[in-house]
Amino acid sequence: MATAADALQASERAEKKAATSVTLTLKIRRYNPEISDEHRWDEFTIQADPLDRLLDALHEVKWRHDGTLALRRSCGHGICGSDAMLINGRNALACKVLVKDVAPKVTVEPIRGLPVLKDLIVDMDPFLDGYKSILPYLVNDSGEPDRERFQSPEDRARYDDTTKCILCAACTTSCPIFWGDEGYIGPAAIVNAHRFIFDSRDEGGRERLKILSEKSGVFRCRTTFNCTDACPRGIEVTKAIQEVKREILFERF
Repeated sequence: MATAADALQASERAEKKAATSVTLTLKIRRYNPEISDEHRWDEFTIQADPLDRLLDALHEVKWRHDGTLALRRSCGHGICGSDAMLINGRNALACKVLVKDVAPKVTVEPIRGLPVLKDLIVDMDPFLDGYKSILPYLVNDSGEPDRERFQSPEDRARYDDTTKCILCAACTTSCPIFWGDEGYIGPAAIVNAHRFIFDSRDEGGRERLKILSEKSGVFRCRTTFNCTDACPRGIEVTKAIQEVKREILFERF
């Protein structure tokens, strides 16, 4: 049973939160194909803790202002990659953006280059089709080993950076080539191909390089560095793409 002291402490916490909160206006691009084929903009003004994440602010809008707002989210901690959005014109994960960094007003849109299903939710199938096309798994036809396939720290370090990809699509949907050419395989697919091409235990590198040497592959990249800038995991995406290009041209293919 709550005591008077508990109630007083709760009141003090509420007062402290109110004193430190900031006003945040969210301008959100909305789309509902069941209502209209046209996009529209809605604005919501809320009070939020400066150290809350933008995802928390979107929850506030959905839970207390407009329950029809549609968005994807899962872990809320920058691991699953499901809440990639266009935030003030730049791709980012809503769960990694602090309210204090976007207050007093923030513009939120769905990521570009993929069909919008509703509000901030896009159809990820074209993105995932590109990912699946590069054989994103270990290929080794040498038979079952008697023990695990050992790898030196140096061999592991060769592709360590590209193991960090969480398939959020932030890099691919920041790419102007991807916006204009739906056939382009995209940066994320190349990053995941890189992860296996340079894995010393893998035997499918030549096949992946053949896929990536096609018209829709790595040579569509124009090295704008948008992908590297957009990656929430800090992957050097452009560097990985250039390494795959070099591998095709000079070393293995």
